[in-house]
Amino acid sequence: MLAWLIGLPLIVASAAGAHVAARRGRRAGFVLAGAGLLVLAGAIALLIVAAGDAPSAAASGTQAAKTVIAASATGTGTNTGALIGAAIAVAGSTIGAGIAVAYVGGAALAAMSERPELFGRAMVIVGLAEGIAIYGLIVGIILIGKA
Repeated sequence: MLAWLIGLPLIVASAAGAHVAARRGRRAGFVLAGAGLLVLAGAIALLIVAAGDAPSAAASGTQAAKTVIAASATGTGTNTGALIGAAIAVAGSTIGAGIAVAYVGGAALAAMSERPELFGRAMVIVGLAEGIAIYGLIVGIILIGKA
């Protein structure tokens, strides 16, 4: 619970800062990417805090705690590494796809304003940039299936 109390203000502050910067007309893409990196840093900090905490049920010595310890010793417990890997894959791919679509979409609109017949080719290239996010989602689904 302590980890969420530490991470929640970081997430709210980065979202509010990105919103304010986007409304002021600054380079909103870079600000939003920076906010995404701040949230990623907060998630890593939460991961470190959560990994360092002992399970609260194990401290009480109850039967449930003994079952959790036995399950983790035999390898039948949850696989948090795969879930964390899935989260990193999806987050990284969506950040990368957002940056790619920002640049490619802007260039495609500029090209279409001069030559409207380039619409089909420009949208294919924007779709290829968006495919990065889909690849990350597929990797995340595969990793969740292994967990």
